[in-house]
Amino acid sequence: MKRIFLFLMTNLAVMVVLGVTLNILGINRFITAEGLDMTQLLAFSAVVGFTGSIISLLISKPMAKWSTGARVINPAAPANSTEAWLVDTVHQLADRAGIGHPEVAIYEGEPNAFATGAFKNDALVAVSTGLLNSMTEEEVAAVLGHEVAHVANGDMVTLTLIQGVVNTFVVFLSRIVGYVVDRVILKNERDVGIGYYISVIVCEIVFGILASIIVAWFSRQREYRADAGAAQLLGSADPMIHALARLGGLTPGELPQQLNASGISGKVNVAALFSTHPPIEHRINALRARVVK
Repeated sequence: MKRIFLFLMTNLAVMVVLGVTLNILGINRFITAEGLDMTQLLAFSAVVGFTGSIISLLISKPMAKWSTGARVINPAAPANSTEAWLVDTVHQLADRAGIGHPEVAIYEGEPNAFATGAFKNDALVAVSTGLLNSMTEEEVAAVLGHEVAHVANGDMVTLTLIQGVVNTFVVFLSRIVGYVVDRVILKNERDVGIGYYISVIVCEIVFGILASIIVAWFSRQREYRADAGAAQLLGSADPMIHALARLGGLTPGELPQQLNASGISGKVNVAALFSTHPPIEHRINALRARVVK
């Protein structure tokens, strides 16, 4: 969840900075004497919306390394047998998936793993020391297969495109509402007034929250696909089922307040809408149903 949270926050920050910059430069000519120019507004919204998510994707690898303190293993000179096994396993899985060999890294922390990167053939797969110490080799291999499947499925790129689309609509709709409030409700007839700017800020926050629900839903779906991908790469669903069951029984490490809506929670509440991972039991049931089919 941390890598997705950082992706979203970086994307939001870039989007805000870009929007402010374009406004300062006067590249916001969608409000004319005749009213709103929808074509120009949509173009403006797409530039702001997609640029942030694309920049976030391009810097995802260094951001992930920096945020977790991950140490990339030198495949030519692993420090020990565990590192050698990790590199060999990830490379074998990558070969089966038909992608280039990702960088393999280890970081200190509670049981977890992640994959990131803008390109399938230049990705990063990292596992925590807590995961290595808590699981069998078969279970770790299943987790690695899950992360390699993320890379092979192009999940980070797809997430970027979805984020770009929702960002575009957030920017677009916020400015339409701001215009209506300023011109129709407040009856301002000169350029744009304070009502426009306040409305835009409030709407971007509200619409941004609603948009994050869509992104979180997609993220949950991609977890199911990555679980199935791991089963395919390993030739059996059992290792992934065992790994998920193990994860469900582990005590998660402390997370920042904004990450408390953990994906392993099976509670049905509003917070579940913002969870990037489905409940563990749902993922296990999905894999078992796949085996039955």
